[in-house]
Amino acid sequence: MIRRVLPYLSSMVAAVGTPALSARNAPELDIASVVRMQAQGSQSCEQLVSAYLRRIANYDGSSGLNAISAINPDVIEEARALDERAGPKGPLACVPILVKDNIDLAGMATTGGSIALKDSIPPDDAEIIRRLKDAGAIMIAKTNMAEWAFSPRRTISSTHGETANAYALDRVPAGSSGGTASGVAADFAIAGLGTDTGNSIRGPSARLALVGMRSTLGLVPLDGIIPLLLDHDVAGPMTRTVEDNARMLSVIADRKPGKASATDYVAELRNHPLEGARIGIVRALANPEELAPDVQRLFHQAVADLRKRGATVIDDVTIENLERHAEEGYYCPRFRADVNAYLGGLGSQAPLKDVAEAYQTNRFAPESREQFEFFLRNAREDCPDFEATKGRQEFRADVLASMARQGVTMLIYPSWATGPARRDRANEDYRGDYSQVLAPPTGLPAITVPMGFDEEGLPAGLQILGRPYSEAELYGAAFDYEQATQHRRPPSGFPPREGFPG
Repeated sequence: MIRRVLPYLSSMVAAVGTPALSARNAPELDIASVVRMQAQGSQSCEQLVSAYLRRIANYDGSSGLNAISAINPDVIEEARALDERAGPKGPLACVPILVKDNIDLAGMATTGGSIALKDSIPPDDAEIIRRLKDAGAIMIAKTNMAEWAFSPRRTISSTHGETANAYALDRVPAGSSGGTASGVAADFAIAGLGTDTGNSIRGPSARLALVGMRSTLGLVPLDGIIPLLLDHDVAGPMTRTVEDNARMLSVIADRKPGKASATDYVAELRNHPLEGARIGIVRALANPEELAPDVQRLFHQAVADLRKRGATVIDDVTIENLERHAEEGYYCPRFRADVNAYLGGLGSQAPLKDVAEAYQTNRFAPESREQFEFFLRNAREDCPDFEATKGRQEFRADVLASMARQGVTMLIYPSWATGPARRDRANEDYRGDYSQVLAPPTGLPAITVPMGFDEEGLPAGLQILGRPYSEAELYGAAFDYEQATQHRRPPSGFPPREGFPG
């Protein structure tokens, strides 16, 4: 049995005045459809963005979902500018994106979910935002998040309160990117951005029937993002389909070491089918005695589906020293130093010089107290980076050696051992957060893809972990599995129908 990893992290619009489009039932749009509409001129970007703004206004507050923290005040102007642009408009032309509120978007506050930063306007865009804009994407809104990204359990901020799960409003969407997850699931945008220190892209994605990619540590630049622990942090896409996820990563990722240019993950999607693949089950993270019955059933079916697609699935890959590595966790409490470095980059406009000021002036959500106190009490400025952390290097070597020994290129396990907890029991019922065990400490890439729904209609996720810089291979396997199973379906309370072109 793998014991708890990372105890301090885990315990721790008004409608737009454009003419309304005709209401109709329509499937969820994807990136390719939006780009095609822009190329054909069948719908203007302003019309599409306006439809999404109306949808947010109609659903987010009235339903109690509370996923959106702020609308981009310039979004209509940006959509019009794209409509007026001559020539090619980019690989993400007019794709509306939700942005987690720890990622800098020029002209809007970046709060990190903290009331202490409610008026903190960054001087420019985060690097990944710049790349998305250059590709034609439209940043439509900021999303609620767990304050300072502390909590993997739930999404509560001192700026915007609590976000619910779009599939069941009395359940958590997990944390800390729960606003992005519920917003994308409810079709408030085509795709979204999250950040992941322990589980915060993959955990919420699994809870909301989304695809979430935690790429190889260092592949995606973190400039302009409020950190939690910089030696673990990854930013990445949260989407409704594997292909959309690959399109997003193709834009925001740096090139791999030794490569002349960034990878086009979409072009490589179909180059890595499951036929002939060798995949290993990490049985320590898929122990029938620890899995909820529905999760066990869904995982068993997922394994059968992978085999039907031609994969050889090895039933039990044992990772040497896994128990010791999981106990150690290899998390160094560098939060204060890392956040203070971000604040220093804001210059004279920084609302704080030291993140401790937010605690000292009682500007935080009560749910954040334990984590805040831990990070301030144990603050260190001498934490080694990933390459200099002997335990993490040993952990990665043990994982890769185990894979080589069994001749597998990918490992699988459920993203969660149980379904989403009730919001009133988020702490008591938090367990089985398998996303935290392997990928963050080893720096290896991992993707979660919808695995189906339990008997209550709540989503579960299948997680696939690979070798360093094997994102294309992971996308290929996830795409093949997704196409064979088609598990994704929208939450019934947020039907994709109102005012959308298509």
